[in-house]
Amino acid sequence: MSKKTVAVLFGGASSEYRVSLWSAASVLKNLDREKFDVIPIGITVSGDWYRVTGDVERVGSDDWWENVGELIPVAVSVSRSAPGFLELRGSEWRRVAVDAVFPVLHGRNGEDGTVQGMLELAGIPVVGCGTLASAVGMDKERAHILANAAGVAVPRSVSFTAGDRKKAVTRAARIGYPLFVKPARAGSSCGVTRVERPEDLPAAMTEALAYDDRGLIEQAIPGVEVGCAVMGREELTVGRVDEIELTGGVFDFREKYVGGSAMIHIPAPIAPETERQIADAARTVYRALDCSGFARVDMFLTPGGDIVFNEVNTIPGLTAHSRFPAMMRGIGLDLSDVLTALVEMAL
Repeated sequence: MSKKTVAVLFGGASSEYRVSLWSAASVLKNLDREKFDVIPIGITVSGDWYRVTGDVERVGSDDWWENVGELIPVAVSVSRSAPGFLELRGSEWRRVAVDAVFPVLHGRNGEDGTVQGMLELAGIPVVGCGTLASAVGMDKERAHILANAAGVAVPRSVSFTAGDRKKAVTRAARIGYPLFVKPARAGSSCGVTRVERPEDLPAAMTEALAYDDRGLIEQAIPGVEVGCAVMGREELTVGRVDEIELTGGVFDFREKYVGGSAMIHIPAPIAPETERQIADAARTVYRALDCSGFARVDMFLTPGGDIVFNEVNTIPGLTAHSRFPAMMRGIGLDLSDVLTALVEMAL
């Protein structure tokens, strides 16, 4: 069987640009080259698209890809009769056909349905969630509404914009402290603050609105954070449930990517029946949000054994140390196996 051509997108006009580079380096390293021809396409923070040449496994080394090797400007061909990418070579555009696109883009302008919608319009198969699930998954408020309607508990919350902050502060007092304040549409814990006292709430709201024009004030759920990796369309594969052990109050960007005191236990030190219930809740959320391909569903497990939905990551981290690959290793699937399954699903 002839090899399929897969374009891997990374970078992006997002606050999670660097996280995308780290994930993409891992994807580029672990994609099976006996099955797939790979075209790396980097997107700068300013939103320019380039085909990348050179040692692509060094993509994760800061901004290496922008400064070394030939960068060929590219654009998506949105004509369904000629799907793929257009490369600018000198003064001429040349079409490069692809069989699928793998967006390894975290956060806004990549994980939120914008890129998925463009590729679906062009008739190009997309690895991972489609436009609807990507958009809803990025929007924590809307995701909570759908998960709750499907029967999964969610934290009490109130949303706010710059124009209705005072009203939101009044409503937040009814939820009670401590609270979490976060952007409605952002990832990697960017702009998230744990608030213990009413006087600290305004500053936290300002921080959240630096990342999005809508924020969320949310009830702090007691207990531990657990996660569940889900992969598939009609038939779902679920990885082992993990648990995050925190010494501080927030599993923030530093704890996730730079290194801190948090410990991640896989499998989670919980009873088998509790793990089954968490996996069932993850499946329910996955289907309620119309996810496909893969996603990581994050939840809270309270001291009383209640399971409360937190958020879904429709393009979770894919580095060697990320939670999604680790959960899948827990059921015997290495990252190369997972990536092959995801691309074949899209095809």
